[in-house]
Amino acid sequence: MLRHFLVPEADQVLVSEAAAREGTQAVFEAMGVPLDDAALATDVLITSDLRGCESHGISNQLRIYVDQYRNARLNPTPDVKVLRESVVSATLDADLGIGLQVGPRAMEIAMEKAAEFGMGAVGVQRCGHVGMLAYYPLMALERDMIGVCMVSAGGHIQVPTFGSEPVFGTHPIAWAAPAGRHPPFVFDVATTQVAANKIMLTRRIGSNLEPGWITDLNGEPITERVEAPDYGGFFMPPFGGTRENGSHKGYGFAMIADIMSGILSGNGPGFLAGGNELSQFVMAFKIDAFVDVDEFKRDMDALIDRIVNMKPAAGHERVYYAGLIEHEEAAKRRAEGIPYHREVVDWFNGASAELDLKLRWP
Repeated sequence: MLRHFLVPEADQVLVSEAAAREGTQAVFEAMGVPLDDAALATDVLITSDLRGCESHGISNQLRIYVDQYRNARLNPTPDVKVLRESVVSATLDADLGIGLQVGPRAMEIAMEKAAEFGMGAVGVQRCGHVGMLAYYPLMALERDMIGVCMVSAGGHIQVPTFGSEPVFGTHPIAWAAPAGRHPPFVFDVATTQVAANKIMLTRRIGSNLEPGWITDLNGEPITERVEAPDYGGFFMPPFGGTRENGSHKGYGFAMIADIMSGILSGNGPGFLAGGNELSQFVMAFKIDAFVDVDEFKRDMDALIDRIVNMKPAAGHERVYYAGLIEHEEAAKRRAEGIPYHREVVDWFNGASAELDLKLRWP
């Protein structure tokens, strides 16, 4: 985790996982979300916070969801419909239900199909924010499967390489694969230089944006360290930043996310769907449909051993792989508590009083 996104020690308030779950679920229920769905949505957010992905946890998102429910931009009791289905695929209409509520169900369908036929894929149209993408591939690990997730997240912030106008959202992509002795490989990235929600964290924490993280409103990368502007005052380049540094690669991955989640689900590309009508794509591969699970995990361990046991480059303590830091952080936070910014705790306590939840952190 980059230092830009860590809550300064002086501003940290440790909240236990149990208290964070209880409070978050109570907020969802107060918004009219049914008990089981509220527990599911809560699990997505708390898993994010435990893994240190605070940009997509309670800190940024819960207050946004409350506002969206209050303004009828999210449907707390969606009538989710299967629009079409085959033995290995399905398309769902989320009826403006939040992605945290509908996405896990989509992944369950994908895994059920994979269990029988080796692989399964589900597209979701007309859903709200899906939270931390890693949550969905992580579900597949429990069944010795490889999991995939992509999202078409609007179309008003990411400019294409050489472009002056935004066409994509942050359009994230995530993959996860199990290992044997080691924590699993879990790769979850925005196709922009940095996730837009992480920019919100820098505003709360008071850190600056690095050169090339954002562009001006003409699509020109801002090449010095700056404070985060308000939304509407900047765009974002694909990861790579400039063509010379590989922005065409991030741009290509953004298009893949739009094709697989937006267009394939029937939701359309993000810039046309707009508003709160996002789309999601999940896929599961049953490992033993391809190779014995023990052999797969043995080879994963061999790859990871090669990475983590090498001598690090000068000035670095360790060599990591995607998912390792988050795995270690989750163990620490389960034991010690989740370090929320005091502003986040103040917001929750104020919302709890307003909603008459009779809960208070820490």
